[in-house]
Amino acid sequence: MIDRAPTNPADRVSVRTSADDCWTGDSIPDQSGRLAVVTGANSGIGYVTARELARRGAHVVLACRSHERGSEATARLQAEVPGARVELRLLDLADLTSVRRFADGWPHDRLDLLVNNAGIAMVPFSRTSDGFESQFGVNHLGTFALTGLLMPHLLAAAEPRVVTVSSEGQRFARFDLGNLDAERGYRPLFTYIQSKRANLYFAAELQRRADAAGLGLRSMAVAPGLTRSNVLTGGANSARGRAYGALMRLLLRYAFRPTPDGARTSLYAATVPDLPGGSYVVPDGPFQLRGEPVLRSREHALQDAVTAHRLWTLSERLTGVRHPLYPLPTRGPAARP
Repeated sequence: MIDRAPTNPADRVSVRTSADDCWTGDSIPDQSGRLAVVTGANSGIGYVTARELARRGAHVVLACRSHERGSEATARLQAEVPGARVELRLLDLADLTSVRRFADGWPHDRLDLLVNNAGIAMVPFSRTSDGFESQFGVNHLGTFALTGLLMPHLLAAAEPRVVTVSSEGQRFARFDLGNLDAERGYRPLFTYIQSKRANLYFAAELQRRADAAGLGLRSMAVAPGLTRSNVLTGGANSARGRAYGALMRLLLRYAFRPTPDGARTSLYAATVPDLPGGSYVVPDGPFQLRGEPVLRSREHALQDAVTAHRLWTLSERLTGVRHPLYPLPTRGPAARP
């Protein structure tokens, strides 16, 4: 059973695929023998995802930027799930050297599941260690590079799966390949939702390339909905001042749902055995901001193979990481970096 007498009813994890087909946390199959990485697992959705995978028997690697916060999260998880098989490894998606170090030092013979959860949101303008605008650099380029560098280990698994956390905010993005790095001005919200659209393009293109190569890898995208986490208050956002912090705390308390609810889509995409590759899992409520996980197939970004291909080509050039997958031919007009 995935839930063991939670002290808060909100800590229960349950989802459904439709109004007539309920799927609860008890339905998560045994994860014993499965090796998983969850990025940004020290807090929020990432922590709950790691905890519930471990609760069902998976060996979970918590990939965290801070050793201190990662160690605290690991100790907390082991206290909540006695006997959990977890380990902490340091990873900073804002530094491609750190990403390469994480992949080069991978100590296991395979990787069954990669949950690309870590990200930042609407932070003041800054650049990563490699000179990229931070939201584009962390949310997309770091994720793109990590997945590519871990791909040999994923392909060594019998049924590899990659889950990338996007956001339904991406539906409002005016995706501009010529301004991904804020060359023509920086707007925190616009840049954030554009980076989340990039996550969706990446997940869909990864599946297309895996299919073209005849590989069994399944790539999923998810949107958690409005969820309480420290993504709007921690990190660079913590320097925005007391008024901003007070406003965000009010919004998180009254407009956002508990973190375990937001982790449902990630857990669903990570564990449902027969979920097809290329799936996009979102909450079923109004505007997909809250509710139970369901598949969303009518999403333009999932079908826009031309833009996804261009973004993929650009991402390979910027990161220097080439995924070891069958290269698809260029579709449509030539890609413009």
